[in-house]
Amino acid sequence: MWTSERDRRTVVQEAAAEVGLVTLGGDPAGVNLGGERRWLPVYSPGGYAWRPAAGDKVLVVKTGGEREAPCILGRAQQGEDLRPGEVRLDGPDCSLALRDGAVDLNGTVWVNGVTLDEYIAMIVAAILGG
Repeated sequence: MWTSERDRRTVVQEAAAEVGLVTLGGDPAGVNLGGERRWLPVYSPGGYAWRPAAGDKVLVVKTGGEREAPCILGRAQQGEDLRPGEVRLDGPDCSLALRDGAVDLNGTVWVNGVTLDEYIAMIVAAILGG
């Protein structure tokens, strides 16, 4: 009798990690994991900060003794054009890539609060003016 009851009380344990779709961007964020979970904190390597955007596919790790504290650990890569060893950082309207022995910048470059063009103009003016 006890063996038949044991099979009925099988506990289905929640997965330790899942891939979800961000529904509310930012930090904390909302993620759909079969049902929407809100107020998930975002973690990243030291010195690096990012905010997931709505529609991003993210890795959610569930921490705590009962896996009751989910957090976002990263976003699915979108670097299909990268070769091994290459690096790319993407923003909404810009990117920085390290590839083929070069640094590839797309977007406006700012140096000390002014655009790179303005900064170069200031250097040229300083050289020519004095």
